[in-house]
Amino acid sequence: MGHITDALLHLHGPVIYAVVAALVFAEAALFFGFVFPGETAIVVAGVLASQHRVSLPILLLVIAASAIVGDSVGYEIGRRFGDRLLDTKLLRKHRDRLGSAQDLLRRRGALAVFIGRFTAVLRAIMPALAGSARMPYGRFLIFNALGGITWGVGFTVGGYLAGTAFEQVAQWAGRVLAIIVAAVVLVALVLWWIRRRRNEAEEAAAADEPVPVPDRGDD
Repeated sequence: MGHITDALLHLHGPVIYAVVAALVFAEAALFFGFVFPGETAIVVAGVLASQHRVSLPILLLVIAASAIVGDSVGYEIGRRFGDRLLDTKLLRKHRDRLGSAQDLLRRRGALAVFIGRFTAVLRAIMPALAGSARMPYGRFLIFNALGGITWGVGFTVGGYLAGTAFEQVAQWAGRVLAIIVAAVVLVALVLWWIRRRRNEAEEAAAADEPVPVPDRGDD
């Protein structure tokens, strides 16, 4: 995960849109969310937007669209393959979480699609489970879109604000450091001047003292 984050931080221009879109899309469409949570990518993208490497409005549109389309693909995969998909090696490793997700889907219906958007594992499997359960696509799409937009805007703007705050703190810290250095230099100069004046005064006082004449006794 750290390697992907580092790679994102070194990207520039339109490549950022493409990579973030691919990661968000693959999270549910290809179950990539088990490996790399999508909110990590969009928070980093928000930080990059704060550095003016990408446009924040365009980034928000790209992320929301990728989330909605990726979940729709995941839904279609679940609808077509159903129980066979749930029996794959990848998903068998997460049987407990699958059971919890299916229980949430039974209790909450389409609302579970919205809720699942905010948990990494549920975000990866909920669209496929909704498709497998034959949830009407229209209902799925409404809650999918609401969840994708809320999630995308929330985490991206959070990353943007965090990046802006970091730059402001860095500028503030730089000014404070400059003030401290200047203060230290000023204090050092004042101490040096005081010591020099004191030495000069001591030398002058020593020069003004009368030289004692030695007593030779009675001649």
